[in-house]
Amino acid sequence: MEDRIDLRRLSGTDVVVSPVALGCWPIAGMTSVNVNDADSLDTLKACLDVGINFLDTAYCYGANGESESLIRRAIGDSRDRFAIATKGGIHWDRAGNRVQDASPNTLRRQCDESLKRLGTDRVELLYLHAPDPQIPIEESAKALDELRRAGKARAIGVSNASVELLQRFAAVCPINAVQPPYNMLQRQIEDSLLPWCRQQDISVFVYWPLMKGLLAGKLPRDFQFAPGDGRAKYPMFRGEEWEKNQNFLDQLRTIAADYGRTVAELVVNWTIHQPGITGALCGAKRAEQLRENAKAMGWRLDDDALRRIDRALQLRGEPVVGRAV
Repeated sequence: MEDRIDLRRLSGTDVVVSPVALGCWPIAGMTSVNVNDADSLDTLKACLDVGINFLDTAYCYGANGESESLIRRAIGDSRDRFAIATKGGIHWDRAGNRVQDASPNTLRRQCDESLKRLGTDRVELLYLHAPDPQIPIEESAKALDELRRAGKARAIGVSNASVELLQRFAAVCPINAVQPPYNMLQRQIEDSLLPWCRQQDISVFVYWPLMKGLLAGKLPRDFQFAPGDGRAKYPMFRGEEWEKNQNFLDQLRTIAADYGRTVAELVVNWTIHQPGITGALCGAKRAEQLRENAKAMGWRLDDDALRRIDRALQLRGEPVVGRAV
């Protein structure tokens, strides 16, 4: 079926969201090149036109909250037409170092600052950005539950956490959503986290569905990263892994072409229809990227296409994954 976007419910609420969300990290311009406010605002303003009503940002998206401030500028009087998710517990110090601090006082302060930047009195979804190894997760959970009870968030989520930590969090504060990394080449959550979330009726919104642009299929084999492009540090973009990924993408290009789709549309559509996946966060710096990502909604791959993708994945073999070095 074409052109009918299947809106999905945020677990435990009456909030409905598009299965493709705009991931608002790139517009902060911290690890992406060629980012400017004009393009970012155009991208945000194009969301509703292409059927995307879900914006995912964070307190630390930008050294001074640039991502959240851009959202306020872009959506203006249309606030009630959007579902906004933000996150707390990570910030940047004056030297530009990433700092984890999910203490209750910090979470409360960051939430208030985020709401001010966003120009709103509440968000639909507030995440713990990551568990803080120095703070018992139960303390972070209690603070977020208080913020929910105060009406500053309609729902609470946890990002980048193991099942064991999620269980400890849930014993203090109900979890509506979980946000892990997931894509065709990084499927570790299928082992335990995704089954647990399905059992608990928790929404799962995944990031990196296109693996930082790799699975969009637009980077040629001889691509050279510009200075400051953080992707060059990831194993997926180097050496033998890069060559294997390019061979895999050649197969995806053939499948996509047979269905009149781009590789990005094919990959994101596959992702949002995996069992237990509520939605995928797709970053975009420009409106044309957003429009392409949005075309992944409103249709489904047929069984033959899924079989061909499975074969391509088997030929690709188990990828070497990991964080940037």
